[in-house]
Parts: sequence; structure tokens; C-alpha cells
Amino acid sequence: MDVISVIRTKRDRGELSPEQIDWVIDAYTRGVVADEQMSALAMAILLNGMNRAEIARWTAAMIASGERMNFDSLSRPTADKHSTGGVGDKITLPLAPLVAACGAAVPQLSGRGLGHTGGTLDKLESIPGWRALLSNEEMLHVLDTTGAVICAAGDGLAPADKKLYALRDVTGTVEAIPLIASSIMSKKIAEGTGSLVLDVKVGTGAFMKNIEDARELASTMVGLGTDHGVKTVALLTDMSTPLGLTAGNALEIRESVEVLAGGGPSDVVELTLALAREMLDAAGIKDADPAKALADGSAMDVWRRMIAAQGGDPDAALPVAREQHVVTASASGVLTRLDAYAVGVGAWRLGAGRARKEDPVQAGAGIELHAKPGDTVTAGQPLMTLHTDTPEKFEYALASLEGSYDVAPAGTAHSATPIVLDRIA
Repeated sequence: MDVISVIRTKRDRGELSPEQIDWVIDAYTRGVVADEQMSALAMAILLNGMNRAEIARWTAAMIASGERMNFDSLSRPTADKHSTGGVGDKITLPLAPLVAACGAAVPQLSGRGLGHTGGTLDKLESIPGWRALLSNEEMLHVLDTTGAVICAAGDGLAPADKKLYALRDVTGTVEAIPLIASSIMSKKIAEGTGSLVLDVKVGTGAFMKNIEDARELASTMVGLGTDHGVKTVALLTDMSTPLGLTAGNALEIRESVEVLAGGGPSDVVELTLALAREMLDAAGIKDADPAKALADGSAMDVWRRMIAAQGGDPDAALPVAREQHVVTASASGVLTRLDAYAVGVGAWRLGAGRARKEDPVQAGAGIELHAKPGDTVTAGQPLMTLHTDTPEKFEYALASLEGSYDVAPAGTAHSATPIVLDRIA
């Protein structure tokens, strides 16, 4: 087996054999295949695609490159959720303890933000003392004692994906749907969950800008989960407008706690409940009511235990940025558009996100929204407040927000886009 023949096969629109796929993933993980050779293969995959059998084998090879976790010792069925990323997407934070309060075990392996999309681990690290890095034994202990754990994936889980993802990020091949699907699913399948619900975002603030591409990605991932024995369902959800009223780390923690306390923005509550119902159904739990678990405080109880079990203080004051700048409405009328991507980039430029994995983030930085599409506003009314520790960033962030919203004359009808656009099972 040699890498040049593998590259040529896909370059010439051929189908990679199982043996070729197994060999090239193993050889790349061991350093036998060079980065420039794997980048050529990734580009060929981007341009020419893969069929379902190829994607399934590619995913299996990445799983086989490392360890697999096992939750058979737990007394509860396991259910996990993965989001493809968006702006203000703090859903994992209230969702994991909510589903645990309803009887499932939630082993949530999460990541950090990169670019305009936030990272769950960055958000949680704004809680004093909370730690993302757990050993497999610690993760299992937290899961067993609290019902939910949110932590970083260990180095032993699908190491081929970790190496390949870093390469795709710098070679213009991130957009390849077969590689996106296998990247997400190799980690989730290796994680060992019994069922999985995918939240595939669609819109300006999402990776998938149109519903056709989102549906293709979702269908591919559902197929991969099914092929590997994991009950998998996907919801396509709107990301043309930011979720909730905050985009940032500590800002989103505050909003998530509001949801767990029975309040919070209606769109965050709606999507949290929709995903919770899907996770419980996939786990075979039919008689639980997640809305009741939010209302009666049982989800909040799990949140507090989960945070404390990972060293965090659920009662500690959250960081607050030293500087604020208010953006006001330019006219009176109805807010009809608020672009998610612009808000995400603005929050990132304020210090809430990172351009490289090594970059630090500001816990208190981000954007707080005071109106959403459909709301009536008056000229001079605050539309959003920008938060940062470094005021020299305001000008840079404001540039990203130019033209990010529209205000129509009073009385203009506004047709809201539903949060859940489609379901694929």
C-alpha cells in the first residue's frame, strides 16, 4: 500500500477500498504519511466526495486509532447531544443537567470556541474552580454520581481525528461534508454513548449556510450513527439570529442559569426542551417531562452537583468585563433582522473567542442583546451592549456590526423563522 495510489484513486473520482482507508488513517496517525500528502487526499475528498460505505469505513478507522469508552456499569441509559456550533448556542449548559434530572446519563464531551462560534468548555471555565480535564475514571465517577458530565475529550479518543482536524483547519478543507461527518461521529461513537441527538445549525451564524447542505450533513451523520449501532436523530435548527440574548462566556453561563431557574429567553427554553425530548426518547425514557424538571428545580439541582463535582463553585460570582459600550437603534420601528454571524464576530473580536487554539479568551467579554427580531424599538434605544476588558477592541468589534440589523417602519409584519426546521432520523 502506498499513499500516492490512494491519493490518485480519489483524485480520479474512484472509490477508496476498505484496505486503502484503514491503511492511510493508520499510517497518517503514525507519521508514515506526511501532512502534505494527507492534505492532498483531503482536498480530493472535498472536491470529489465519498459514498456512504467509504464514509462509514473512514469513521471506523478513526475510531480504531484510539480507545473506546464504555458506560455499561451505569444503571441509567446514556444519551448525548452534539451541536455543529453557532452564536449564543449555550444549549448544552442547561440541557445536560435537565436530561439527567429526567433519568438519563449524559456523557457530554465538548470543545472550545474557534472563530465566531463559542465553545462550551470556555464558557464553563468562567466559573471559578471548574475544570474541563478529567481522567476517564473521574468522568465516569461524575457521571455515576450526578447523572451528567461536561468535559474535554481525552487524547486517547480518536487521535487520528485530532490530527486530521488540525490539518484541515489550515488547508481549506474544513468544508468537506464526509470529513465533517466522520470527525464528529468518530468522537461520539468512540465516547460510547448509547444514543445521540445532533443539533445541525443552518443560517448565517452556522457552518452550514443553506438547508440543503445541512440536510446532507445531518443525513450522513445519522447514517454513520446507525451503521455503528448508536441510535441517532438530527434536528436542523435556525442560526440566522443569535440564540438567546447573550454571546460570550460568563454572559452565557448567567443566561443558562436563568433557564435552569425556570426563566430565560423563550428561544433557548424552546430548543432546550425540544432536544431534551429527543434525547429522552432515544434513550427509551418515555414518562419524563423535561418542562416539569425545569419548573420544579430538579434540573438546577443536577447543575449544581455537576459543577461542584468538577471543582467549580456554583454560588461564586461570575467574571464581569471592565468596560462596556452601548449600541443604540438608528431609527424607530420593528427590528426585522439581527445577523448571527456579525454578532458572533463582534463577540470574538471583543475577546470572547480565539483565532488559534492556543489563544486565551476573556471570561467576561461578549455581546448582550436588548432586542430580537419582531421587537418594537425606538431611535436611541439600546440594542446591544458590548463587554470587554480591553476597550481598544470596541472599534474593531463595531466594524463587524455595521449593517448587522434592519429596522422597518412601525406596523411592519415580521414573520419569525421557526427554531426547528426539520427532523432527520
